[in-house]
Amino acid sequence: MQQSGSLDHALKSLLGEYPGHPEHDELLDRDRQPRAHWQGLMDEFAALGTDALVARSEEAQSLLHENGVTFNPYEDDPGQLRSWQLDCLPWVIDTAEWEVLEAGLKQRSRLLEHLLDDLYGERKVINEGLLPPELVFTHPGYLFAAADTPTQLDRPLLIFHGTDVVRDERGRWQVLGDSTQSPAGAGYALENRITLSRALPSIYRDAPIKRLAGFLQAQHRCLASMASAQKEQPNIVLLSPGPGSAGYFEHAWLANYMNFSLVEGDDLVVRDGQVSVRTLGGLTQVDVIVRQINDPWCDPLELRPDSLLGVPGLLQAARNGEVRIANALGAGVLEHPALAAFMPGLCQRLLGETLLLPCRETLWCGDRLDLQEVNKSLDAWILRDISQPGKTFRADQMSLKEIQALRHDMERRPYLFTAQRPVLSAVTPGFNPDTREVERQHTTLRFFSLVEPDDLDKPVYERSYRIMPGGLAWVGEPGLPLMQSRTVKDVWVLAPVPQPHISMLRQALGPIVVTRDGKDLPCRVAESMFWLGRYGERLDARGRLLREALGRLLQNDRQENGANVLPDLLVALGVAPDVEDEEAELDALAGHKRFSAEYLMARDRLMQLFAEDQPDGMPALFGHFVRNSRAVRDHLGDDSWRAINSMRQRFNGVSRARGIVAGQRHLEATVLDLSAFFGLCNETMPHHYGWRFLDMGRFIERTLSSLELLKLALLTAAQPGIPLWEVVLATTDNFTVYRRRYRSQLHPSAILDLLLFDEANPRSIGYMLKRLERQVEKLPSPGNSPYRNLEKRLIIQATSRLHLVDIDMLADLEHSESAREALTCLLDDLIEPMSALSNAVSHSHFSHVEAPRQLVTMQHGNNTRVE
Repeated sequence: MQQSGSLDHALKSLLGEYPGHPEHDELLDRDRQPRAHWQGLMDEFAALGTDALVARSEEAQSLLHENGVTFNPYEDDPGQLRSWQLDCLPWVIDTAEWEVLEAGLKQRSRLLEHLLDDLYGERKVINEGLLPPELVFTHPGYLFAAADTPTQLDRPLLIFHGTDVVRDERGRWQVLGDSTQSPAGAGYALENRITLSRALPSIYRDAPIKRLAGFLQAQHRCLASMASAQKEQPNIVLLSPGPGSAGYFEHAWLANYMNFSLVEGDDLVVRDGQVSVRTLGGLTQVDVIVRQINDPWCDPLELRPDSLLGVPGLLQAARNGEVRIANALGAGVLEHPALAAFMPGLCQRLLGETLLLPCRETLWCGDRLDLQEVNKSLDAWILRDISQPGKTFRADQMSLKEIQALRHDMERRPYLFTAQRPVLSAVTPGFNPDTREVERQHTTLRFFSLVEPDDLDKPVYERSYRIMPGGLAWVGEPGLPLMQSRTVKDVWVLAPVPQPHISMLRQALGPIVVTRDGKDLPCRVAESMFWLGRYGERLDARGRLLREALGRLLQNDRQENGANVLPDLLVALGVAPDVEDEEAELDALAGHKRFSAEYLMARDRLMQLFAEDQPDGMPALFGHFVRNSRAVRDHLGDDSWRAINSMRQRFNGVSRARGIVAGQRHLEATVLDLSAFFGLCNETMPHHYGWRFLDMGRFIERTLSSLELLKLALLTAAQPGIPLWEVVLATTDNFTVYRRRYRSQLHPSAILDLLLFDEANPRSIGYMLKRLERQVEKLPSPGNSPYRNLEKRLIIQATSRLHLVDIDMLADLEHSESAREALTCLLDDLIEPMSALSNAVSHSHFSHVEAPRQLVTMQHGNNTRVE
């Protein structure tokens, strides 16, 4: 233990020139002394020292990179790689203050639930004049199709929502808004907590802070109890917009943590009023949908017809009670920014209570007096148009012409506009590892509310809520959207004593249904697994071939570059110029003092494959690989995902200007990372249908690339011979095997034996066909036919052709034209069925086709016939 005097000195050293706030600072009081609830944490940080804090910050960031945590909506583009920065200094709330804040959040949740129930039921608040009808009915979040439900229990239910709050410059809490359609951030909050617990283990272990996992346990129990049939094992799915959405990491993370199936709109279908998942085994009924898609996009049949994210007929299925949705369609009306102006009156009317948490100052321009007030000082307000969600207007940042157009629009449609007063926030501390200092920050917090699981079947006025004892904070001016912040913070709520660890992996209360990754696997997941294997293998094969080409480029005499394998390798890589282009390029490069024109042309062509705008280049292939991996994020192990992130960070720094040697190193690391990824998949994924499709994708791609490479090296090369045969063995990583087995000079017959016929060699065609045959045999049969399906017939076709070949006909490739013709026919006869196999697998397993149903019965006399 350090003496208190030295500790005080260390704390002063840590704070340095940290500036307080003239009104309210979260860390320091008016005497510039740490507040009581911050003192213990700051003493611990001071004891660590600046160097240790920088190291812990880097550790936290490394953990986030490894886990792929990001807000980036287009992260599958390696050039757009962005991840958040987690501040190792959390926001601390003491016990007494939390009790006040928690009470205000619970009251707000009850108020929102009462308001939602009224707006879709009796609409007292509109009939009594508390809310103008044009305010409600013009909002895109109000769904007329969900209104006038007969009983309270059937009306839209607010299960889980987020509330954004900020501490203003006077230290008062203000509500900025609510997230009620698809509230984001709970998964990120738990990820922040897990990351800090690993980066600051001793501080976290001893800190008396409330845990978050218990809240998610209650959320899981609440969702499970929503199932209409009250099943012991309800089928709960998390509906995501897909890998292109900003919060996809959280969707996959939550689905995995909560043991939900992660689905997209195309995975679901409504039949006979029920929502089902398209799986390998057919349609599987869904009981509860946790949606991460906003209201208008959920059902193209009744809502937005241009939506590609939703499920046609979903609203009718929910209306019939066949599926429960959290949160219910229609909850988006509670996100109307103008409601803040009416919250005090609504709270008094619906709850009979005074509003505990005030909202930021808000005016609704549909009121003539409010519109006049806004027009008097347009610069003093932030304006929102509800027909353009997320868009704000700041007059001080607009041109005169834009302001005139805005005023005209407000006069013409005033009911669509809301004005909010900017909030000046208090200051909170944050540690910047770059400057090695504690800096002042402006922060917004999001807290999460959940209806008590036991209250789901109670009337609205009897329901109560619980609040997650923590939340998500992000740095930026109040009102800055979460996805636009680059730095986030954990929120620690202090408890009287250290809290026990809580895990979602708890013992079941009764028997459970033991399941495996079988026919219930969604077709989309199976397809993404298949293409993940294909693109991964394609990236590996191309990387190995490009690595060999760059090595040959460096080994050759740069002034005598004509007699080498590079022209054939350019053909194999698809970057060989045609005759006219080659002549023009050579003429343009002629006369270089150090390098030959042939060398320069080959170098430029090869380095093009590192360019992001090259359709068949390495970054583009990796982009396809990452896109499919993100689509199955919840099916991959953590270590497998770390291997992907290692590659992603490397690809994000690739540049054509880095040179040949750097390109070689990048390719070597990529090959190792891909081997690690597929090795981890083999070792950690259950060998059920998901893994089988991944494996099939790999070996279909490997078979085709190996056949094309053999065809080039042995038949079509412009300069065949030993140098090109060496490339074949090096690319397939069979040099050592060849030397150990044959101990002689290279010969085509030996290469064919090793890479075509040897069924014990994983790089041979014979081995690959046997492996594919085993995988195809174990796939689910789409029908009851006793005959072999197309993919089985294609495998048999290729295997039979390989087994029945007259090997003696291939013995003298170098001197016999008939041998060359025989090999050409053999390779073509293998390439044809293997090229068709991919389409056959897709047709049989990735597009679930329902059995035809009788729609009309035709009667002729006394006979009935179905047409």
